Amino acid sequence: MPSVLEALHCLRVAITVFDEEERLVFANEHFNYLFRSLPRREELVGLRYEDMIRLEISGGEIADAEVLKDIDGFVAKRRSQFKAGEYSPRDVKLADGRIVEIKARRTVGGGWIALWSDVTQARNNFNRLQNAIALSADAFAFYDRGDRLVLCNEEYAALNGAASPADLIGRPFREVAELQSNNGLMGADGWLERRLEAHRLPAGAMTVELNSGKAYLLRDRATGDGGRAVVFTDVTEHCRVEKALAEQTHTLDATRDALAKSKAETVRQATYLADLSTKLDRTAAEAHSTKTTLLRTMSHELKTPLNAIIGFSDLLGSLAERASPEQVKEYAGLIHQGGNNLLKLINQILDLTKIAAGRYDLRRQTIDAGMGLWLAKENFDEKALAKNIAIDADGCTLGIAVEADESALTLMIHQLVENAVRFTQQGGTIRLTAAKDGMIVRLTVADNGPGVPVEALGRILEPFEQLCRGTADHSGGAGLGLTLVKAFCELHGGALAVYSAPGEGFTATIELPAAA
Repeated sequence: MPSVLEALHCLRVAITVFDEEERLVFANEHFNYLFRSLPRREELVGLRYEDMIRLEISGGEIADAEVLKDIDGFVAKRRSQFKAGEYSPRDVKLADGRIVEIKARRTVGGGWIALWSDVTQARNNFNRLQNAIALSADAFAFYDRGDRLVLCNEEYAALNGAASPADLIGRPFREVAELQSNNGLMGADGWLERRLEAHRLPAGAMTVELNSGKAYLLRDRATGDGGRAVVFTDVTEHCRVEKALAEQTHTLDATRDALAKSKAETVRQATYLADLSTKLDRTAAEAHSTKTTLLRTMSHELKTPLNAIIGFSDLLGSLAERASPEQVKEYAGLIHQGGNNLLKLINQILDLTKIAAGRYDLRRQTIDAGMGLWLAKENFDEKALAKNIAIDADGCTLGIAVEADESALTLMIHQLVENAVRFTQQGGTIRLTAAKDGMIVRLTVADNGPGVPVEALGRILEPFEQLCRGTADHSGGAGLGLTLVKAFCELHGGALAVYSAPGEGFTATIELPAAA
């Protein structure tokens, strides 16, 4: 028994036990940490719960003006949590700004046990999330693991024909979807069936058109706690541009109009992303310094492809009457490349953010690691051939299986092969190998390029850290590739090992658990 009591005193949550007359029988040491003005827990034993509440007030722990106006009412409300059927958690705001959550349950002997937890940070984070989605131009909603709506903004309520979010909170998802259908907001036949199907997928997405003529990109994704996050993004202008391009001829005048609309939409999206980054900066002020680096670096990395898109769009507009089809094709290709670079950067940032927040959902399955390397070779053979680089995959033995998320493993392998092709000089060689050592599988990508200094190996694994390697091409990178590979390896329970030295090439090895 002493060892059990010692364990209770080590907990970072306060535990109190009351008898059938609501008199305190036991309190662990953390109780005095929560309520610092109260006497020591040993002196509180024998006091009734009501007396302890009044000690909280007299000791200045609770200074809410409304509570002080009706102390007896406050005491009665607190005591009601000990009644049968009244066990719902209660929040108590302390004078120093902390928020304590109280959970109570009846014991076998007729008494009560109460748990007291400091939930200040959780409540503040929830309030920040409420404020963030309230400021968003998108329609946001979050459902719990029971598929009931727990949080949404005004835009989401309006899409469902509700006057305010309060009219929807607590409703099951199917009921909310039926509201959209029954109110005639969605114009397409079979809307409800398609919506329920997207909601069942791990990550569903669909474009919907309202009877009003507006169009939305709907994204419905499972969250790490078993709930769902739903976002409606207004893409009306995007859809209009697409329809206009489909109906127009391939003349320069039509191209100029479409590019002008695309430029306006790109600027709007860039402004929205910058605004969202500012909100994230406010809510994550106490987070890891990497987040600060992210916000500081995003401005440059986002502006580079955006400037290319806007610049070549303006150039096409000014040369519309004189440009040849070849010039139009060239400029359109450059705009497309800038858009792809921007999309890749945003996807890398989103993946790193989800991994850092513990919200990246791995879907593990048995995968042939050797086959993954062979597929990467086929994917990059054309780029390598353009630089007279040979990709040797003879060391990729088939049948070596790993337990991994297929999309994450493909991203890791492709990132390492892409780096090798980018930094290996003309006429070089890249070797891909797969080997099993006990319950560890090692996938290696090695090149004979210029290499990097040993002292720089740790730095290039950090976000936004780049290092020039000889005369190799370093275009299109933001310094997130190796960071993302390392994060995915560790998320799988593995590791990323790198080796290099000037003139000795660069070797990267992914270590993952082998399939049982």
